[in-house]
Amino acid sequence: MKILALDSSGLVASVALAEDDNLLGEYTVNYKKTHSQTLLPMLDALGQMVELDLTTLDAIAVAAGPGSFTGLRIGVATAKGIGLALDKPLVAVFTVDALAYNLWGSPGVVCPLMDARRGQVYTGLYAFAEGQLEVLCPAEAVALEEIAEECNRRGKSVTFLGDGVPVYRERLEELLQVPHLYAPAHMNKQRAASVAALGMEKFRRGESVSARDLAPVYLRLSQAERERAQREQMAAREAGQ
Repeated sequence: MKILALDSSGLVASVALAEDDNLLGEYTVNYKKTHSQTLLPMLDALGQMVELDLTTLDAIAVAAGPGSFTGLRIGVATAKGIGLALDKPLVAVFTVDALAYNLWGSPGVVCPLMDARRGQVYTGLYAFAEGQLEVLCPAEAVALEEIAEECNRRGKSVTFLGDGVPVYRERLEELLQVPHLYAPAHMNKQRAASVAALGMEKFRRGESVSARDLAPVYLRLSQAERERAQREQMAAREAGQ
């Protein structure tokens, strides 16, 4: 089974190719360029390096959210374009699930933190049992205080990772009452290899969709949508006066 994986859900852009239990190649960049500039050239470079024939793919896995609205649109649109052109199925992988999978086999609780701005994080809580990823709390957008409180309530050691860690680390130190660690640099950001590994598991379980049916998972409204809703509410109140 051969899976192509894409992740452009945050600052990191990442592309990977996996065949069965073998990671054939991965190209990951964490630099301030838009994913529209980087993702396709990265895919092309990886494809040339491993002599990839796209027609041999069984499926395409993509980090479908949550994350950056623009980044998710680029990643999902790229996956859909390839899937439609080649008539290949797509597998949607939650970004925070894939982040947690970076720390496969870790003891205790794994807590990805993606900076969602406006005082919130995209997060979830995970553990590994008999080699399988166990979802303790599913992906959600919450205030940092809420996820810290949940970690304290569970009373187990927690390992944090994700781009939200450097943003909120000082505040975490104030809030946490349980032992905790922070993942090192080679494990603490999005990796398409983890998307590929999880995507392969989901594909084997039949959890794939057609390229036409895949949609990003945002978990909350975009800023433009929130502002429009606020304007509509204000207009409705004024009309009612």
